[in-house]
Amino acid sequence: MKRSILLLGLFLSAVAYPQTKVTLGITHGKDFGVTYTLPKTEIEVEVRATKITYMPGEFGKYAERYLHLTDVSIDPEEYWELTSVKAQPIGVPNSERTYFVKMKDKTVAPLIELTDDGIVKSINMPVSAKRAPITKAPLTKQKQQLNPRDFLTEEILTATSTAKMAELVAKEIYNIRESKNALLRGQADNMPKDGEQLKLMLDNLDEQESAMTAMFSGTKNKEEKVYTIRLVPDKEFKNEVAFRFSKKLGVVASTDLAGEPIYFNLIDLKTINIPTQEDKKKELDGVAYNVPGKARITILQDKKPLFEGEFPITQFGTVEYLAPALFDKKSTIKVLFNSTTGGLIKVDREEEDK
Repeated sequence: MKRSILLLGLFLSAVAYPQTKVTLGITHGKDFGVTYTLPKTEIEVEVRATKITYMPGEFGKYAERYLHLTDVSIDPEEYWELTSVKAQPIGVPNSERTYFVKMKDKTVAPLIELTDDGIVKSINMPVSAKRAPITKAPLTKQKQQLNPRDFLTEEILTATSTAKMAELVAKEIYNIRESKNALLRGQADNMPKDGEQLKLMLDNLDEQESAMTAMFSGTKNKEEKVYTIRLVPDKEFKNEVAFRFSKKLGVVASTDLAGEPIYFNLIDLKTINIPTQEDKKKELDGVAYNVPGKARITILQDKKPLFEGEFPITQFGTVEYLAPALFDKKSTIKVLFNSTTGGLIKVDREEEDK
């Protein structure tokens, strides 16, 4: 739940307007105001991996002879596949960038909105008033796997050997394929009356063919798992191990040598001029905000890119300040921040009625 903090001083008067004082650190004493934090960047990597359990078909050793299926294993197997890798920047509170906004009577900066983590979101511009409607995704029923024996004829079931059963099942599969071709060409003895009925008949034949073919090719059950990995871009990285992947174990820790290393490269694009030591000595004054830099990020497996992108990185940027004088005139300054980077999105001025 997001929170807004309403500060005193909503009324203007003809007297001089006191400054809105911002200091680095935690509030002390009885000063009235609000403490906020600027974010720093972390890279959140979403890794999707699929566990595949293979069960051979009962006619697996006849797959090449009768259906010309090659590379069909007759041994059960369990293994993992790396499905996808995505990355995005997220903002987390930076304890070294904590500020206190001291508010006095008749200040003209009355409303500061923060995230749950205390990161500044807006000044005089509440952004959480409107909420998107919550929509529920429709429930999807998992399709039940068909039993191929439900489609076997009496002749097949009474066959005296496994080889004979396999031969008869293969013939039945070819018969199904011929029936589908006849329907598609309009040459079937009992053609459907309309397109919907044709589709229904073809779907039923497809299901029968798939179920019976699985008696040769085997079946694969798939279970997808999602892993979240956090990387802290406090410097440039070259061939840093982000995590490891094992075909037997799936995603494992970067220190687990049982897995193949997945590397992480990060290059500072140097889009921001970092202040000199002389500039840093200047007195902190005003409302602080981040000016993030930018970095190019690449995640690789055996030199093959799994993900490439460019993201704003606050650690490669600098901190600037909105002059206190902006908040001390007969106008309301509205400021919208990017809560992920702490950077400015928009600054508007609303003049007060005379």
